[in-house]
Amino acid sequence: MIEVEHLSKIYGSHTAISDVTFSVEQGEILGFLGPNGAGKTTTMRILAGYLPATRGTVRIAGFDVHENSLAVRQRIGYLPETPPLYLEMTVEGYLYFVTRIKGVAAGDRAARIKAAMERCNLFDKRHVIIRKLSKGYRQRVGIAQAIVHDPPVIILDEPTVGLDPRQIIEVRNLIKNLAGEHTIILSTHILPEVSMVCSRVTIINGGKVVATNTPEHLMGELAGGSGYELEIAGEAALAKQVLQNLPDVSLVESIPAIGSHSKNNADRVNLRVICVPGTEPGSNIAAALLRTEFELYEMRRVRATLEDVFLELTTEEKLESEISLGKKDSAQTDSTQTDSVLAESGDVA
Repeated sequence: MIEVEHLSKIYGSHTAISDVTFSVEQGEILGFLGPNGAGKTTTMRILAGYLPATRGTVRIAGFDVHENSLAVRQRIGYLPETPPLYLEMTVEGYLYFVTRIKGVAAGDRAARIKAAMERCNLFDKRHVIIRKLSKGYRQRVGIAQAIVHDPPVIILDEPTVGLDPRQIIEVRNLIKNLAGEHTIILSTHILPEVSMVCSRVTIINGGKVVATNTPEHLMGELAGGSGYELEIAGEAALAKQVLQNLPDVSLVESIPAIGSHSKNNADRVNLRVICVPGTEPGSNIAAALLRTEFELYEMRRVRATLEDVFLELTTEEKLESEISLGKKDSAQTDSTQTDSVLAESGDVA
């Protein structure tokens, strides 16, 4: 549904994004993940037809963004980081205004507006002036304007930024409910959103894509540290030797105390056993320790998290040979709120 190939955007001597390539299948939610300044917003704006690319191609629903910009904008819903709202309008009046801009047929507008409000839990707020709404509800109005014309593709740029925990959960659930019927690309640097909402992840840093896969694959294959933490009584060097010789064990290292009792027992040592990805040698580890008469006081499974993956792929040490750091995402200054809405409909020159 979305195909991005070798996309680059250059501002003078600064390259905001370079050779970005990824795809999103129909009905999928893709998390577009990266630190601040990585190039997420620049990429989202190019996908939405808001910015031209310097090089590369973007196809949405089979249409090239550069060659068929109007056709693309008719098939996407775009929520920029700051929702393009008119604060003196009511919720219903604003959505009616949006349907007119987006070319929804007059006979379909009432039904589309009602469906968008119900889906975003806004129907009870339909007569409320937008400036009187909380930030969470304003974000819902922003999502409603993105889906009111029932587009096959929805592009969301930082949809939960600045929200409180309850509001984040509500917006997150709303996005999940949109999956299947819509193809969604979700730009964010908030890791829980990605692991809870997205079926696949693309990680960008310094303007370049550094990984694309399912969260489970990335956590299982890319991040180190998946294994077991042990508290045992005995000689650490001998325990390391015993464990290092086991199949599916790639590394054994000493770590700080993991249990409250070990801090008060000088004869206990704490070890981390790193496993070969995709293996579960826990029973062999326990059996080997017991055979050699080590006393095992604690053993727990430690799995890599998406945070581990993110740090592994975006820290300076991991990337200094691939990209130059310290670059900022120098996307152009936001236009007026009217332009943000019109950009989707193709009415901005």
